[in-house]
Amino acid sequence: MSPPSRLRLVDVLPVATIGLRTRPTRAALSVLGVAIGIAASVAVLGVIRSSQAEVMAQIDRLGTNMLTVTSSEALGGGEAQLPVIADDSIRRTEAVQAAAATAQLTGIDVFRSDLIPERLSAGLDVRACDDNLLKTLDAELLHGTFLNNATAKYPTTVLGFEAARALGINNLTGQDRIWLGGHWYVVTGILRPVELASELDRSALIGFDTAAADFAYDGHPSRIYVRAETERTSEVAEMLPRAVNPQYPNEVSVSRPSDVLTARTAVLNASTSLYLGLGAVALLVGGIGIANVMVISVLERRGEVGLRRALGAARRHVAAQFVVESMLLGTAGGAVGVLLGVAVTVALANNRGWQPIVPPIAAGLGLAAAVGVGTIAGLYPALRAARMAPTEALRTA
Repeated sequence: MSPPSRLRLVDVLPVATIGLRTRPTRAALSVLGVAIGIAASVAVLGVIRSSQAEVMAQIDRLGTNMLTVTSSEALGGGEAQLPVIADDSIRRTEAVQAAAATAQLTGIDVFRSDLIPERLSAGLDVRACDDNLLKTLDAELLHGTFLNNATAKYPTTVLGFEAARALGINNLTGQDRIWLGGHWYVVTGILRPVELASELDRSALIGFDTAAADFAYDGHPSRIYVRAETERTSEVAEMLPRAVNPQYPNEVSVSRPSDVLTARTAVLNASTSLYLGLGAVALLVGGIGIANVMVISVLERRGEVGLRRALGAARRHVAAQFVVESMLLGTAGGAVGVLLGVAVTVALANNRGWQPIVPPIAAGLGLAAAVGVGTIAGLYPALRAARMAPTEALRTA
Protein backbone atom coordinates (compact mmCIF):
# COMPACT_ATOMS: atom_id res chain seq x y z
CA MET A 1 0.00 0.00 0.00
CA SER A 2 1.48 3.36 -1.06
CA PRO A 3 1.96 6.01 1.63
CA PRO A 4 -0.54 8.94 1.64
CA SER A 5 0.34 11.93 -0.51
CA ARG A 6 1.75 14.83 1.43
CA LEU A 7 2.45 18.49 0.55
CA ARG A 8 5.10 20.01 2.77
CA LEU A 9 4.60 23.51 4.12
CA VAL A 10 7.80 24.73 2.48
CA ASP A 11 6.38 23.67 -0.90
CA VAL A 12 3.09 25.54 -0.52
CA LEU A 13 4.40 29.07 -1.13
CA PRO A 14 6.40 28.32 -4.32
CA VAL A 15 3.44 26.43 -5.78
CA ALA A 16 0.90 29.04 -4.65
CA THR A 17 2.84 31.97 -6.10
CA ILE A 18 3.18 30.54 -9.61
CA GLY A 19 0.14 32.48 -10.80
CA LEU A 20 1.30 35.68 -9.09
CA ARG A 21 4.77 35.47 -10.60
CA THR A 22 3.62 34.65 -14.11
CA ARG A 23 0.88 37.32 -14.24
CA PRO A 24 2.18 40.23 -12.13
CA THR A 25 -0.08 42.88 -13.70
CA ARG A 26 -3.23 40.93 -12.91
CA ALA A 27 -1.97 40.28 -9.38
CA ALA A 28 -1.15 43.97 -8.88
CA LEU A 29 -4.65 45.03 -9.94
CA SER A 30 -6.19 42.50 -7.56
CA VAL A 31 -4.01 43.80 -4.74
CA LEU A 32 -5.00 47.38 -5.58
CA GLY A 33 -8.70 46.61 -5.20
CA VAL A 34 -8.23 45.37 -1.63
CA ALA A 35 -5.70 48.09 -0.84
CA ILE A 36 -8.19 50.84 -1.69
CA GLY A 37 -10.76 49.48 0.75
CA ILE A 38 -8.24 49.05 3.57
CA ALA A 39 -6.61 52.43 2.89
CA ALA A 40 -9.98 54.15 3.02
CA SER A 41 -10.87 52.55 6.36
CA VAL A 42 -7.48 53.20 7.99
CA ALA A 43 -7.35 56.78 6.68
CA VAL A 44 -10.88 57.52 7.94
CA LEU A 45 -10.09 56.26 11.42
CA GLY A 46 -6.71 57.98 11.44
CA VAL A 47 -7.97 61.37 10.24
CA ILE A 48 -10.96 61.30 12.59
CA ARG A 49 -8.81 60.33 15.56
CA SER A 50 -6.26 63.06 14.69
CA SER A 51 -9.04 65.63 14.37
CA GLN A 52 -10.63 64.58 17.65
CA ALA A 53 -7.27 64.82 19.41
CA GLU A 54 -6.85 68.35 18.07
CA VAL A 55 -10.32 69.35 19.26
CA MET A 56 -9.68 67.92 22.71
CA ALA A 57 -6.36 69.76 22.83
CA GLN A 58 -8.21 72.98 21.93
CA ILE A 59 -10.72 72.39 24.70
CA ASP A 60 -7.94 71.73 27.20
CA ARG A 61 -6.06 74.82 26.05
CA LEU A 62 -9.02 77.21 25.93
CA GLY A 63 -10.90 75.83 28.91
CA THR A 64 -14.55 74.94 29.33
CA ASN A 65 -15.30 77.69 31.83
CA MET A 66 -16.02 80.43 29.29
CA LEU A 67 -19.60 81.72 29.08
CA THR A 68 -21.08 84.28 26.71
CA VAL A 69 -24.03 86.44 27.76
CA THR A 70 -26.22 88.11 25.13
CA SER A 71 -29.80 89.25 24.79
CA SER A 72 -32.25 86.73 23.39
CA GLU A 73 -34.16 89.62 21.79
CA ALA A 74 -31.58 90.20 19.04
CA LEU A 75 -33.02 90.57 15.53
CA GLY A 76 -31.53 90.75 12.05
CA GLY A 77 -28.17 89.30 13.01
CA GLY A 78 -27.31 92.19 15.32
CA GLU A 79 -26.89 92.18 19.08
CA ALA A 80 -29.58 93.69 21.31
CA GLN A 81 -28.69 95.75 24.34
CA LEU A 82 -28.27 94.40 27.85
CA PRO A 83 -28.92 96.46 31.01
CA VAL A 84 -26.25 99.02 31.89
CA ILE A 85 -25.59 97.29 35.22
CA ALA A 86 -25.21 93.83 33.64
CA ASP A 87 -21.43 93.86 33.73
CA ASP A 88 -21.18 94.84 37.40
CA SER A 89 -23.91 92.38 38.38
CA ILE A 90 -22.08 89.54 36.71
CA ARG A 91 -18.81 90.37 38.48
CA ARG A 92 -20.61 90.18 41.82
CA THR A 93 -22.04 86.76 41.03
CA GLU A 94 -20.62 83.89 43.05
CA ALA A 95 -17.95 81.74 41.32
CA VAL A 96 -17.36 84.31 38.55
CA GLN A 97 -13.63 84.87 38.07
CA ALA A 98 -13.68 87.59 35.40
CA ALA A 99 -16.05 89.38 33.06
CA ALA A 100 -15.51 91.68 30.08
CA ALA A 101 -18.27 93.64 28.38
CA THR A 102 -18.47 94.60 24.71
CA ALA A 103 -21.00 96.62 22.79
CA GLN A 104 -21.68 96.28 19.07
CA LEU A 105 -21.99 99.74 17.53
CA THR A 106 -24.33 99.67 14.54
CA GLY A 107 -24.30 101.84 11.44
CA ILE A 108 -20.54 102.47 11.54
CA ASP A 109 -18.34 101.58 8.58
CA VAL A 110 -14.62 100.91 8.64
CA PHE A 111 -12.31 101.79 5.74
CA ARG A 112 -8.60 101.79 5.12
CA SER A 113 -8.81 105.36 3.85
CA ASP A 114 -11.29 108.24 3.77
CA LEU A 115 -11.06 108.14 -0.04
CA ILE A 116 -12.79 104.73 -0.35
CA PRO A 117 -16.47 104.95 -1.42
CA GLU A 118 -19.02 103.81 1.17
CA ARG A 119 -20.37 101.15 -1.17
CA LEU A 120 -17.01 99.34 -0.92
CA SER A 121 -17.31 98.70 2.81
CA ALA A 122 -15.75 95.43 3.98
CA GLY A 123 -18.70 94.79 6.30
CA LEU A 124 -16.60 94.89 9.47
CA ASP A 125 -18.10 95.36 12.94
CA VAL A 126 -17.16 98.05 15.43
CA ARG A 127 -17.27 97.08 19.09
CA ALA A 128 -16.56 99.04 22.23
CA CYS A 129 -14.85 96.89 24.84
CA ASP A 130 -13.25 96.69 28.27
CA ASP A 131 -9.49 96.84 28.56
CA ASN A 132 -9.61 93.45 30.36
CA LEU A 133 -11.17 91.70 27.35
CA LEU A 134 -7.87 90.16 26.28
CA LYS A 135 -7.21 88.65 29.70
CA THR A 136 -10.77 87.35 30.12
CA LEU A 137 -10.72 85.57 26.76
CA ASP A 138 -7.14 84.38 27.23
CA ALA A 139 -6.58 85.79 23.74
CA GLU A 140 -3.25 86.87 22.25
CA LEU A 141 -1.98 89.75 20.14
CA LEU A 142 -0.30 89.12 16.81
CA HIS A 143 1.19 92.62 16.72
CA GLY A 144 1.18 95.71 18.91
CA THR A 145 -0.55 96.34 22.21
CA PHE A 146 -4.12 96.10 23.45
CA LEU A 147 -6.28 98.96 24.71
CA ASN A 148 -5.46 100.18 28.22
CA ASN A 149 -6.66 102.88 30.60
CA ALA A 150 -4.73 105.51 28.66
CA THR A 151 -5.18 104.57 25.00
CA ALA A 152 -8.86 103.64 25.40
CA LYS A 153 -9.64 107.33 25.98
CA TYR A 154 -8.22 108.31 22.59
CA PRO A 155 -9.13 107.37 19.00
CA THR A 156 -7.20 104.12 18.97
CA THR A 157 -8.33 100.68 17.86
CA VAL A 158 -7.29 97.05 17.95
CA LEU A 159 -8.24 94.99 14.91
CA GLY A 160 -9.40 91.41 14.84
CA PHE A 161 -7.36 89.02 12.69
CA GLU A 162 -9.79 88.92 9.75
CA ALA A 163 -10.51 92.65 10.02
CA ALA A 164 -6.80 93.44 9.66
CA ARG A 165 -6.57 91.20 6.61
CA ALA A 166 -9.64 92.80 5.04
CA LEU A 167 -8.11 96.25 5.52
CA GLY A 168 -4.73 95.18 4.17
CA ILE A 169 -2.86 95.69 7.43
CA ASN A 170 -0.45 92.79 7.89
CA ASN A 171 1.97 94.44 10.28
CA LEU A 172 2.16 97.63 12.32
CA THR A 173 4.50 100.50 11.51
CA GLY A 174 3.34 102.80 14.30
CA GLN A 175 1.58 105.08 11.83
CA ASP A 176 -1.25 102.82 10.66
CA ARG A 177 -4.64 104.54 10.67
CA ILE A 178 -8.13 103.56 9.56
CA TRP A 179 -11.20 105.64 8.74
CA LEU A 180 -13.73 104.50 11.33
CA GLY A 181 -17.19 106.06 11.34
CA GLY A 182 -15.91 109.33 9.88
CA HIS A 183 -12.95 109.57 12.28
CA TRP A 184 -9.30 108.65 12.01
CA TYR A 185 -8.29 105.91 14.45
CA VAL A 186 -4.74 104.76 15.10
CA VAL A 187 -4.26 100.98 14.99
CA THR A 188 -2.33 99.93 18.09
CA GLY A 189 -2.72 96.15 17.84
CA ILE A 190 -3.87 93.15 15.82
CA LEU A 191 -5.40 90.11 17.51
CA ARG A 192 -4.64 86.51 16.74
CA PRO A 193 -7.78 84.50 15.84
CA VAL A 194 -9.95 84.19 18.96
CA GLU A 195 -11.29 80.63 18.88
CA LEU A 196 -13.99 81.06 21.54
CA ALA A 197 -15.15 84.47 20.28
CA SER A 198 -14.91 84.37 16.50
CA GLU A 199 -17.14 87.46 16.20
CA LEU A 200 -14.12 89.52 17.32
CA ASP A 201 -12.06 88.37 14.35
CA ARG A 202 -13.98 90.71 12.00
CA SER A 203 -14.25 93.58 14.44
CA ALA A 204 -12.49 96.86 15.17
CA LEU A 205 -12.30 97.29 18.94
CA ILE A 206 -12.37 100.73 20.54
CA GLY A 207 -12.64 101.99 24.12
CA PHE A 208 -15.93 102.85 25.82
CA ASP A 209 -14.85 106.49 26.31
CA THR A 210 -14.18 107.13 22.63
CA ALA A 211 -17.36 105.23 21.72
CA ALA A 212 -19.32 107.61 23.91
CA ALA A 213 -17.53 110.70 22.57
CA ASP A 214 -17.61 109.87 18.85
CA PHE A 215 -20.69 107.64 18.49
CA ALA A 216 -22.94 108.56 21.45
CA TYR A 217 -22.56 105.17 23.09
CA ASP A 218 -25.09 105.03 25.96
CA GLY A 219 -23.39 102.47 28.21
CA HIS A 220 -25.50 99.40 27.33
CA PRO A 221 -23.32 96.35 26.58
CA SER A 222 -24.51 93.83 24.01
CA ARG A 223 -22.24 90.85 24.77
CA ILE A 224 -20.40 89.93 27.96
CA TYR A 225 -17.70 87.28 28.21
CA VAL A 226 -17.50 85.51 31.56
CA ARG A 227 -14.90 83.21 33.12
CA ALA A 228 -16.29 81.02 35.89
CA GLU A 229 -14.76 78.50 38.24
CA THR A 230 -14.45 75.41 36.05
CA GLU A 231 -16.26 72.98 38.35
CA ARG A 232 -19.13 75.46 38.82
CA THR A 233 -19.54 76.66 35.24
CA SER A 234 -22.96 75.08 34.75
CA GLU A 235 -24.16 76.52 38.05
CA VAL A 236 -22.96 80.01 37.07
CA ALA A 237 -24.68 79.70 33.68
CA GLU A 238 -27.98 79.15 35.47
CA MET A 239 -27.47 82.17 37.75
CA LEU A 240 -26.40 84.71 35.13
CA PRO A 241 -29.79 85.45 33.47
CA ARG A 242 -31.27 86.60 36.77
CA ALA A 243 -28.11 88.50 37.68
CA VAL A 244 -28.15 90.36 34.35
CA ASN A 245 -31.86 91.10 34.19
CA PRO A 246 -33.69 90.22 37.44
CA GLN A 247 -37.05 91.40 36.08
CA TYR A 248 -36.93 89.56 32.74
CA PRO A 249 -34.33 86.75 32.99
CA ASN A 250 -35.92 84.95 30.04
CA GLU A 251 -34.63 87.76 27.80
CA VAL A 252 -31.02 86.81 28.58
CA SER A 253 -29.20 84.07 26.68
CA VAL A 254 -26.14 82.31 28.12
CA SER A 255 -24.02 80.05 25.90
CA ARG A 256 -20.89 78.01 26.41
CA PRO A 257 -18.59 78.39 23.35
CA SER A 258 -16.62 75.24 24.16
CA ASP A 259 -19.82 73.23 23.57
CA VAL A 260 -19.35 73.92 19.87
CA LEU A 261 -15.99 72.16 19.98
CA THR A 262 -17.47 69.27 21.94
CA ALA A 263 -20.28 68.97 19.40
CA ARG A 264 -17.69 68.71 16.65
CA THR A 265 -16.31 65.51 18.16
CA ALA A 266 -19.85 64.09 18.31
CA VAL A 267 -20.34 64.85 14.61
CA LEU A 268 -17.06 63.12 13.79
CA ASN A 269 -18.13 60.05 15.76
CA ALA A 270 -21.49 60.00 13.99
CA SER A 271 -19.86 60.13 10.56
CA THR A 272 -17.31 57.42 11.32
CA SER A 273 -19.76 54.56 10.64
CA LEU A 274 -20.73 56.04 7.28
CA TYR A 275 -17.13 56.37 6.11
CA LEU A 276 -16.22 52.91 7.39
CA GLY A 277 -19.22 51.55 5.51
CA LEU A 278 -17.89 53.06 2.30
CA GLY A 279 -14.50 51.51 3.03
CA ALA A 280 -16.16 48.14 3.63
CA VAL A 281 -17.94 48.38 0.27
CA ALA A 282 -14.61 49.10 -1.43
CA LEU A 283 -13.07 46.11 0.38
CA LEU A 284 -15.97 43.89 -0.71
CA VAL A 285 -15.47 44.97 -4.32
CA GLY A 286 -11.78 44.15 -3.96
CA GLY A 287 -12.65 40.70 -2.60
CA ILE A 288 -14.99 40.04 -5.51
CA GLY A 289 -12.17 41.09 -7.83
CA ILE A 290 -9.83 38.54 -6.22
CA ALA A 291 -12.47 35.81 -6.52
CA ASN A 292 -12.98 36.65 -10.19
CA VAL A 293 -9.24 36.59 -10.88
CA MET A 294 -8.89 33.25 -9.08
CA VAL A 295 -11.72 31.68 -11.07
CA ILE A 296 -10.07 32.81 -14.31
CA SER A 297 -6.74 31.52 -13.02
CA VAL A 298 -8.24 28.09 -12.33
CA LEU A 299 -9.68 27.91 -15.84
CA GLU A 300 -6.39 28.97 -17.44
CA ARG A 301 -4.38 26.47 -15.41
CA ARG A 302 -6.50 23.38 -15.93
CA GLY A 303 -3.60 21.60 -17.57
CA GLU A 304 -1.38 22.31 -14.57
CA VAL A 305 -4.08 21.10 -12.19
CA GLY A 306 -4.67 17.94 -14.21
CA LEU A 307 -0.94 17.18 -14.40
CA ARG A 308 -0.48 17.64 -10.65
CA ARG A 309 -3.45 15.40 -9.91
CA ALA A 310 -2.15 12.76 -12.33
CA LEU A 311 1.22 12.84 -10.57
CA GLY A 312 -0.40 12.13 -7.20
CA ALA A 313 -1.49 15.48 -5.74
CA ALA A 314 -4.57 15.13 -3.58
CA ARG A 315 -7.63 17.37 -3.90
CA ARG A 316 -6.73 19.13 -0.67
CA HIS A 317 -3.29 19.97 -2.08
CA VAL A 318 -4.80 21.65 -5.12
CA ALA A 319 -7.32 23.48 -2.95
CA ALA A 320 -4.56 24.64 -0.58
CA GLN A 321 -2.56 25.98 -3.54
CA PHE A 322 -5.34 28.31 -4.69
CA VAL A 323 -6.49 29.29 -1.19
CA VAL A 324 -2.96 30.33 -0.25
CA GLU A 325 -2.59 32.23 -3.53
CA SER A 326 -5.81 34.12 -2.83
CA MET A 327 -4.78 34.74 0.77
CA LEU A 328 -1.45 36.16 -0.39
CA LEU A 329 -3.29 38.59 -2.66
CA GLY A 330 -5.44 39.71 0.25
CA THR A 331 -2.44 40.02 2.57
CA ALA A 332 -0.49 42.09 0.06
CA GLY A 333 -3.54 44.30 -0.50
CA GLY A 334 -3.97 44.74 3.24
CA ALA A 335 -0.33 45.69 3.77
CA VAL A 336 -0.38 48.19 0.91
CA GLY A 337 -3.71 49.56 2.11
CA VAL A 338 -2.45 50.10 5.66
CA LEU A 339 0.62 51.93 4.36
CA LEU A 340 -1.53 54.10 2.08
CA GLY A 341 -3.96 54.84 4.90
CA VAL A 342 -1.13 55.87 7.22
CA ALA A 343 0.39 58.06 4.49
CA VAL A 344 -2.94 59.80 3.84
CA THR A 345 -3.47 60.37 7.57
CA VAL A 346 0.00 61.86 8.05
CA ALA A 347 -0.34 64.07 4.96
CA LEU A 348 -3.74 65.47 5.94
CA ALA A 349 -2.79 65.90 9.60
CA ASN A 350 0.40 67.78 8.72
CA ASN A 351 -1.51 69.95 6.26
CA ARG A 352 -3.99 70.92 9.00
CA GLY A 353 -1.36 71.27 11.70
CA TRP A 354 -2.66 68.28 13.68
CA GLN A 355 -0.70 65.56 15.38
CA PRO A 356 -1.10 62.48 13.14
CA ILE A 357 -2.61 59.57 15.05
CA VAL A 358 -3.27 56.15 13.53
CA PRO A 359 -4.94 53.76 16.00
CA PRO A 360 -2.92 50.51 16.06
CA ILE A 361 -6.19 48.58 16.17
CA ALA A 362 -7.18 50.16 12.85
CA ALA A 363 -4.01 48.91 11.16
CA GLY A 364 -4.29 45.48 12.79
CA LEU A 365 -7.97 44.96 11.99
CA GLY A 366 -7.47 46.33 8.49
CA LEU A 367 -4.76 43.82 7.74
CA ALA A 368 -6.76 40.98 9.35
CA ALA A 369 -9.85 41.94 7.32
CA ALA A 370 -7.83 41.90 4.10
CA VAL A 371 -6.40 38.46 4.88
CA GLY A 372 -9.88 37.19 5.71
CA VAL A 373 -11.42 38.62 2.55
CA GLY A 374 -8.62 37.19 0.44
CA THR A 375 -9.01 33.75 2.00
CA ILE A 376 -12.79 33.68 1.63
CA ALA A 377 -12.55 34.94 -1.96
CA GLY A 378 -10.32 31.98 -2.82
CA LEU A 379 -12.52 29.24 -1.35
CA TYR A 380 -14.85 28.76 -4.31
CA PRO A 381 -12.11 28.80 -6.98
CA ALA A 382 -10.05 26.41 -4.82
CA LEU A 383 -12.94 23.96 -4.43
CA ARG A 384 -13.64 24.17 -8.13
CA ALA A 385 -10.03 23.35 -8.93
CA ALA A 386 -10.00 20.48 -6.40
CA ARG A 387 -13.09 18.89 -7.99
CA MET A 388 -11.49 18.70 -11.42
CA ALA A 389 -10.93 15.16 -12.66
CA PRO A 390 -7.33 14.71 -13.86
CA THR A 391 -8.30 13.21 -17.22
CA GLU A 392 -10.93 15.87 -17.91
CA ALA A 393 -8.53 18.66 -16.96
CA LEU A 394 -5.78 17.34 -19.21
CA ARG A 395 -8.16 16.80 -22.15
CA THR A 396 -9.51 20.35 -22.04
CA ALA A 397 -6.10 21.98 -21.49
